[in-house]
Amino acid sequence: MSDISTDVLIVGAGGAGMYAAISAARSGASVLLLDKSLIGRGGATVMAQMTVAAALGHQEPDDCAIHLKDTLDAGRGLCNEELSALLCYEGPKRVLEMEQWGTRWARENGHIKQEMAPGHSRKRCCYVDFLNTGPAVAATLRRKVSEVAEIRRISNVAIVDILVKDGRAIGAIGLNLVNGEWVTFQAPAIILAAGGLTKLYQRNSASANMGGEAYALALWAGAELVDMEFVQFFPIGHLAPRLVGMDPIMWDPFRYKLGGKLLNGSFEEFIDRYGGIDFGKYTATRDIAAYAILKEVEAGRGTPHGGAYLDFRHIPERQLRAAFGPVIDRLLTNGIDLTQTPVEVGPTAHYHMGGIRVNARMETRIQGLYAAGEAVGGANGANRLSGNAITEALVFGERAGACAGERGKRGSADGDAKPVAAALQRIKAVKEQRAKDGVSPIALQTQLQKIMWDKAGPFRTGDKLAEALARIREMCEEELPRLTIADGNSYDMDLQDWFELRAMLATAEAVVKSALARTESRGAHQREDYPDADEALLKNQALELKDRALVASWLPPVQLSRRQK
Repeated sequence: MSDISTDVLIVGAGGAGMYAAISAARSGASVLLLDKSLIGRGGATVMAQMTVAAALGHQEPDDCAIHLKDTLDAGRGLCNEELSALLCYEGPKRVLEMEQWGTRWARENGHIKQEMAPGHSRKRCCYVDFLNTGPAVAATLRRKVSEVAEIRRISNVAIVDILVKDGRAIGAIGLNLVNGEWVTFQAPAIILAAGGLTKLYQRNSASANMGGEAYALALWAGAELVDMEFVQFFPIGHLAPRLVGMDPIMWDPFRYKLGGKLLNGSFEEFIDRYGGIDFGKYTATRDIAAYAILKEVEAGRGTPHGGAYLDFRHIPERQLRAAFGPVIDRLLTNGIDLTQTPVEVGPTAHYHMGGIRVNARMETRIQGLYAAGEAVGGANGANRLSGNAITEALVFGERAGACAGERGKRGSADGDAKPVAAALQRIKAVKEQRAKDGVSPIALQTQLQKIMWDKAGPFRTGDKLAEALARIREMCEEELPRLTIADGNSYDMDLQDWFELRAMLATAEAVVKSALARTESRGAHQREDYPDADEALLKNQALELKDRALVASWLPPVQLSRRQK
């Protein structure tokens, strides 16, 4: 076992993690940036092809206060207004800083080009041409990270436990996925930036490493989670024809930019039947669009693959080519000619509004433990606006890095062996699992994904959620300890899968328990047995571990003071 010390340890090297590393290094702290895949190549940012919301006012008059209002409206009354305000007011600074570092935002007449997006009342969403926004942002941050001497980078390490002593985070234990070696990290400041949980669902838009580890690590360390019931299902994930080598959620910018029509199986437009269309049927927010599609399917008006048609046949080919650019030729290689044929689309798990409960300094209630990016809960309330995710990653990454850097410089490594020994004992017990009648960890992961989609997906009922919760607890208590772990080799894939499954189960239980308790429909959380919003539940739901059991509490939403407004 090797041992590494640093001022600031960052778990997750997507957009939020990389920005946090740069920000922490600015303060003079030594930084260690870890990821279980390659630095800057995993997570959500590199896969995000669409837009970044920032009230620059380059396309039309705009203001951060208007962006904040739109964000709060989309959040259906449950936003942590301090976090929402931080996102909206700091967003323009981060977007302009990214341009200084080399991101080539699309421009028009000397200004950054901005488009309208669902739920926004102004054209404020910046982008890089032809679905390259996320990859371009990630490439800029990778390059910037590589230029900062204070940032050490380590790929292919999976963190399995945060080490805590007397209410302080003091380090972490990780598994080197290349050689199977266990590594101890000592740091007075730790940032969890390991993304969301969409891998929990059978149909998802996530990269392979978005299994909810940040939430589980925070929970086990003693931090709280919040708003875990609010999972955003992207309304128009690609279903058919088969799409190879392209993002299944690529359609949204073209839908609202060109006016792509959503049609049911009878080729009828239907969005305006479901209300809440404030800015036009082509810019309906994601929760409304997902709800409308699923209701059409439920009524027997769905498409052959259980979704809706997205139709561009009314758009002239010249206009399609101007908007899609080289993407149109890639679609043709997939046998998709948008001038002739609509595509089938439907809801897919895309983003998580809930997460780790933090204050405006990105601090959890555990001293020295911070969170950034999608790992943070609260900023988006019950539903997230299109374009706010990358903004959130950049803004919260910068803030977490700055605050953790301050603490890291002041603190010192704590080499107490007791937390390390306890964690290693748990690891030893797992490595000795050789149950001949047990299934593999990856097989149980697949079962969990189906359970979450079928029983805790876009439409929920109390009965389905109760069934899911019982099955998840059975998996945790009876099946996880009996999983077959193959004899160790240099890669320890079964061991990696076991720890990933452990985190997925903990996070899934948090989602389902929260969803069961919220007996209303609000934003992305839709209960068929409670179809209306209940103003008595205009509260956030927090979760913590007590005596190894999840305990929930209801909290009033965090609001800005009159002075802050």
